[in-house]
Amino acid sequence: MKIIGPDYLVFGVDNVNACVQYLTDYGLKPQGLDDTGGYLEALDGTGIVIRHRDDPRLPKAMETASTLRETVYGVADEASLQAIEAELSKDREVIRGEDGVLRVVDDMGFALGFQITCRRALDLPGELSNAPGASVTRDVNALGASDEMPALPRSLSHVVYFVPDHAKAEAFYTRIGFVCTDRFIEVGPFLRPAGTLDHHTLFMIQTPPFMKGIEHFTFHMGGPTEVMLAGTRFVEKGYESFWGPGRHQLGSNWFWYFNSPMGCHVEYDADMDLHDDTWTARVAPAGADNSQYFLFHYQEKWAPGGPPPKH
Repeated sequence: MKIIGPDYLVFGVDNVNACVQYLTDYGLKPQGLDDTGGYLEALDGTGIVIRHRDDPRLPKAMETASTLRETVYGVADEASLQAIEAELSKDREVIRGEDGVLRVVDDMGFALGFQITCRRALDLPGELSNAPGASVTRDVNALGASDEMPALPRSLSHVVYFVPDHAKAEAFYTRIGFVCTDRFIEVGPFLRPAGTLDHHTLFMIQTPPFMKGIEHFTFHMGGPTEVMLAGTRFVEKGYESFWGPGRHQLGSNWFWYFNSPMGCHVEYDADMDLHDDTWTARVAPAGADNSQYFLFHYQEKWAPGGPPPKH
């Protein structure tokens, strides 16, 4: 079952226009939007669907306040779809829609879809560093950063769920080929499906039942400089930083989280670890000491001696 990762997430929200504007400012590109919402995509075609919460096209809402209505995973081939269908139809309804999406509900009540992936192959450089002793560096006279450089989301990286029973939730995803790469004790697992080497495309956090839903989602950027640039530009547009910038321990990815009108957090991330089946999962207690290597906070630009005098 070569599941690659989430192709798109579907939200049912109160204020469609505010959410569309937020995601546009975040860096996603609107595709065929109308008054009812629509699709906003990253550079590889993965993205977010925004609809009004009463839109009849949406899957049924959860019993909690979560605005996430569906997580649609991309798979590598038809054989993977058939294998998923065969496994999950053993104990639940599985529907193949006219759009080609295979739809089910997991053991926590999250609506899921599976489709042949919409991801377009990207041919873009990653961030390079100049370092003594390193053979791969930026070209001579090539700038490492500038005010003009783009910093756009490249690919939908992962989604994080609040769940009331992380062990039961994990068991469902194990059935369709997800493996645990690392684990926070009594909190939940970081899960990687068979079709990717990314450290995780799904993380689950144990919470009381009333909190069940989405905690955050994120898109991969081209490197830590792009995380810093995109996040700074986002703050300067008036959006509220929640956590970061910084660098995680489990996964090693750079991060910067923001509050959003979707009722969840939205992150920029970059430079996540890659793992294969030879990796042995680490187990760690959850807490500040194990969550990040270092953490910064945004502030307005500073200069020695303070700002220039006002005239």
